[in-house]
Amino acid sequence: MFNPTVARLTYRALLGRRRAGILFALPALLLVIALAIRMLAGADDATASGILGGFALGTMVPLIGVIAGTGAIGPEIDDGSVVYLLAKPVRRSTIIFTKLLVAIGVTVVFSAVPVLVAGFVLNGNSQQIAVAYALAAAVASIAYSALFLFLGTITRHAVVFGLVYALVWEALFGNLVPGARTLSVQQWALAVGQRFGAEGAITSEVQLPLAICLLVAVTGLATWYAGNRLKALTLAGEE
Repeated sequence: MFNPTVARLTYRALLGRRRAGILFALPALLLVIALAIRMLAGADDATASGILGGFALGTMVPLIGVIAGTGAIGPEIDDGSVVYLLAKPVRRSTIIFTKLLVAIGVTVVFSAVPVLVAGFVLNGNSQQIAVAYALAAAVASIAYSALFLFLGTITRHAVVFGLVYALVWEALFGNLVPGARTLSVQQWALAVGQRFGAEGAITSEVQLPLAICLLVAVTGLATWYAGNRLKALTLAGEE
């Protein structure tokens, strides 16, 4: 189910000059903010939760997910180079699964790891908060990668739709509209973080069992549909 050649090509595409600049810039901004706040305000649970939950999990993680998820396959479909990949004797499900693993790996490294470091910087005397938010970021990375990888297979405007979801739905409606929170990857991930965080430090509008079910369902369905879409592209090319 994992193809090293596909993985290597995907890594090269994701870590190209333009995408790598954005991938490094967002975590760097988080760390700069964390350092500045720690120097000016000192360690504080509420401040740490505000930065890690608001900026990191609410904005940075979904944006990195958009870059990694759509970039794992979208550009190849747009420029037609996916034809060369599909011509190889590799199962389409293997291609999707490999690209998903690469997207997840990149998203986790550029989101969960900086969140953990920023959590230690913001509140070094309460490592539980840093670990809980890092775990939430890692869980969110999986769902975002699958969701945005799927978008990359169905539309040439996957980045635009991904940004709308990340910035409008997650950051705006997901935080302000109570009913929309149930359909927010951020809230599902926060439910996981809440389970491992200090009492009251992390809150979610979604109960943990429902959050886990929704995370698994979205990840599984998005991956399955992406694989089917890739098979459809193959059939169209053969016709």
